[in-house]
Amino acid sequence: MSLWLALVRRDVRLAWNGGLWLPVVFFMLVAILYPFGVGPDAKLLARTGGGVLWVAALLAALLPVDRLIQPDAESGVLDQLAVRGISDEGVASAKLIAHWLSFAPPLMLAAIPAAALVRIDGETLWRLEAGLALGTPALAALGLLVASLTAGLPRAGALAGLLMLPLAVPVLIFGAGSLTAGSGAAMKLLAASSLFIAALTPFAAGAAIRAMRR
Repeated sequence: MSLWLALVRRDVRLAWNGGLWLPVVFFMLVAILYPFGVGPDAKLLARTGGGVLWVAALLAALLPVDRLIQPDAESGVLDQLAVRGISDEGVASAKLIAHWLSFAPPLMLAAIPAAALVRIDGETLWRLEAGLALGTPALAALGLLVASLTAGLPRAGALAGLLMLPLAVPVLIFGAGSLTAGSGAAMKLLAASSLFIAALTPFAAGAAIRAMRR
């Protein structure tokens, strides 16, 4: 357990010392540029801004994918962890938690000024933050899954995007659907799908890491 926690702390530290700012900057750039694209209509911005921020969160989750598995696979860290008795599923679960901690809380904080830029009211912002809290574990899990599937392949970043975007469609639909009043069902479906994806990913990613080692 101590080695597993050390792996979580290591990955979080590497993320915070590395490209942590990239997803946040990308998210904020979308919020800044979107009003220029649709014009100053406050009602239109308020009606569509929440969905745009969900799309921005999905795309921001793709940015760190290339550093989740590939660097440790190339440097032999995954082999050393296996020798020390940590299962591939344990490694995947540690990386999933570290990935979520490194990008989801900063993204949720960035959603507050982003919501002001796209004229989202306070009630919709609350739903957006609740939806991101429920949906970002699924985005982190999908990012880890495609990273483990594409590790070692040429142009893995582009391939990861092609794999992740279709898989994230249910999360995006339920997340955007949870922004309207009386959207309790969408919020519950978002939580259920996120829980299912996050629970399944360590096993699927662990199997992918074993296959890559062979």
